[in-house]
Amino acid sequence: MSPLMRGRLKRFKQNKLGFGCFILFIVIFVLSLAAELIANDKPLLVRYQQSFYFPFIQDYPETTFGGEFETTTDYQDPVVKQLIQAQGWMISPPVAFAYQTPNLSLAVPVPSPPTAQNWLGTDDQGRDVFARILYGLRISLLFGLALTLCSAVFGIIVGAIQGYYGGWVDLIGQRILEVWGGLPMLFIVMILVSFFSPSVYWLFVIMLLFGWTELVGLVRAEFLRARHLDYVRAAQAVGLRDYQIIFKHILPNAVSSSLSQIPFMLTANIVALTALDFLGYGLPPDAASLGELLLQGKNNLDAPWLVLSGFFSLALVLSLLIYIGEAARDAFDPRQ
Repeated sequence: MSPLMRGRLKRFKQNKLGFGCFILFIVIFVLSLAAELIANDKPLLVRYQQSFYFPFIQDYPETTFGGEFETTTDYQDPVVKQLIQAQGWMISPPVAFAYQTPNLSLAVPVPSPPTAQNWLGTDDQGRDVFARILYGLRISLLFGLALTLCSAVFGIIVGAIQGYYGGWVDLIGQRILEVWGGLPMLFIVMILVSFFSPSVYWLFVIMLLFGWTELVGLVRAEFLRARHLDYVRAAQAVGLRDYQIIFKHILPNAVSSSLSQIPFMLTANIVALTALDFLGYGLPPDAASLGELLLQGKNNLDAPWLVLSGFFSLALVLSLLIYIGEAARDAFDPRQ
């Protein structure tokens, strides 16, 4: 790692608010990745007849635990629990519901308010809200991160080519970007998504098609400035190829300022995914989604825990990313 990069990382750590938000964001992200260990309708570990089983990883038929059916074991069934406890034990996660598991033991109509069993209540199908938020955060963060990284790669490459060559290459590229950037992305994505059956992959490709332009202008400006510097002219004089100069000499020096925009891009992508889910054009209907939870809150105004849970979860993540982005922008400021 270069001294310049170490200095920027040191400045980022010195921003206590931004660095604290970064740590908290990492904790939330890790917890969402471990959603099956926190909220699951299957035990984490079963000890039965001197053998160990891991139901949250592998499905076992009920006959494995002395049952009568060859179907997948329902660990919420009282009979199954008795069979396991008679000859062993099992360790369950803190929340005994996955994102799609309804609470069949509810004595009140759904959506039901928060209880000791359902920490944030249930939705209009009796599913645990906390579990759906946890799994929904994982989908939103992974989807947003993948989309942000792919968009950044495409944007950096296009901006580097435009800025390095300039001239008609830059002129044509700028005219295309002006037209492309003027399109109403959200509405076009809704139209294109409606042509296909709900799919995470189609949604990703379509959003990437309209989201890669974010970094082009910033990288282009850095390359327009750097291509006239002495070290670039020296590299050209010794006969280095253009791609070597772009990716090995100019890009490492120009990309640092672009890194500070990554949190803001991630914020925009998460908001766009939530908006599409809220409007019914996002993830498949069976997927856990913050946008779908907010839609349930709108449709069930007498169940305020739905909209409040979704709102505060989304607001917390977006606030953390904004503070991280502000700290990164200050740390990677080339004037520092």
